[in-house]
Amino acid sequence: MFPSALMGRLSFTHTTPSKTPLPVGRNHLGIAAERDTVLYVPQSLAPEKLVAGKPLPLLVMFHGAGGFPEKVLPFLEEHAEQRGFLLMAPHSMMPTWDIVIGGNGPDLERLDAALAEVASRYLLDPTHLGFAGFSDGGSYSLSTGITNGDIVSHVIVFSGGFMSVFMQEGTPKVFISHGLVDEQLPIDTSARKHAAKLKAAGYDVQLVEFNGKHIIHPPIVQMAIEFFMGDVATVV
Repeated sequence: MFPSALMGRLSFTHTTPSKTPLPVGRNHLGIAAERDTVLYVPQSLAPEKLVAGKPLPLLVMFHGAGGFPEKVLPFLEEHAEQRGFLLMAPHSMMPTWDIVIGGNGPDLERLDAALAEVASRYLLDPTHLGFAGFSDGGSYSLSTGITNGDIVSHVIVFSGGFMSVFMQEGTPKVFISHGLVDEQLPIDTSARKHAAKLKAAGYDVQLVEFNGKHIIHPPIVQMAIEFFMGDVATVV
């Protein structure tokens, strides 16, 4: 048997918070001295506004190849403010995610550590712990989310390229978006192929095609957030 981590399995478990919450805005989690994970805390989830015992939604956003947290956070921070969810953005150890280069490794380990750090400060909502990503980050979100569907409730893929899954756990809801004229990752060999395969396997899949190229399209982001937070009351 291969170690579960090599198969893409996270060891994360929900716990009771033991540390103080973080201040509003972007916070480095201290997972690593370089290429650290960032947690964005909206005004509505400021420490003095938290309600004891109320679990909080968490959305994890994975950047594209050559990217970094600060490149993707602006697409989602306004939504975190409006809807009241924690927003976490890891930074890949290498120019892109380990699974794209050669298989699960240090990025998965750091993701585990980052999730544990956030859970040590906030009571997280297991029904709203989502993975999202763009391009290579979308591939990472899809692959890791399906592999850990007993942990991840929602998977969001913005123009992802591939799905690498050695084992399936749980049944997360899946949102896939892709541009019809994507010049880097053709829609027929990526989004449409993945959506069909997942639907055949019994997953709840929403496929959104838009007239655009290989981009994060703000109107689609709005749809994705509604997919993730649609049944949660807005926090203001």
